[in-house]
Amino acid sequence: MKKLAELLVCFLHPVAVVLVWLNLVVRPELSGTAKIVWAVLALVPVVPFVYVLTGGELWEGKKSTV
Repeated sequence: MKKLAELLVCFLHPVAVVLVWLNLVVRPELSGTAKIVWAVLALVPVVPFVYVLTGGELWEGKKSTV
């Protein structure tokens, strides 16, 4: 089940990036520079990287040995 969730994240991230880009196109209050910065930052999947780098224990608390 855990691997299925990880695969789902891998497939949903590109969809999220496209949605961010579409949203940036229609945002008149942002300057061109801000739109470019947001568009580039949307490419980096921060949460999946952190999840993998922490060994999948990002939201799991440490077990106490008491």
